[in-house]
Amino acid sequence: MSTTAVAPLTIQDAEALVTVARHAAEASGITVSVTVLDAGGHLLAFRRDDRAVLISGETSTRKAYTALQLNTPTADLVDAVQPGGPFHTLPTALDRPLLFIAGGVPVHRDGRLIGAIGVGGGAPEQDHGFASAAVRSLA
Repeated sequence: MSTTAVAPLTIQDAEALVTVARHAAEASGITVSVTVLDAGGHLLAFRRDDRAVLISGETSTRKAYTALQLNTPTADLVDAVQPGGPFHTLPTALDRPLLFIAGGVPVHRDGRLIGAIGVGGGAPEQDHGFASAAVRSLA
């Protein structure tokens, strides 16, 4: 049985994701923090603007981590974390707390998960849009 190698998310890819997300946010008049993780959850690129809310850096990192661990956009998880939802108690079961707010998007190449981006600083739906635009730019 042979397997086809999939190119990993590179630092250049990560920097491009940050740039696209930042430009999309700035075009909307919003200052954001952006975090990009590789498939192993290691930080590849990060941008925090001093004009952004201080917590936005932590928020972008948690959004990226959540999208990576669950391999789904965090915007799709909002209902799942409501009391009685299937993920309501999940954060206490993992070694890192999860933040289920839109703005985290997994990055795939050739159908395989290679990393994730998280954007924090705008409204959740805006952050999701900025992260999604960045991921689409890699295609």
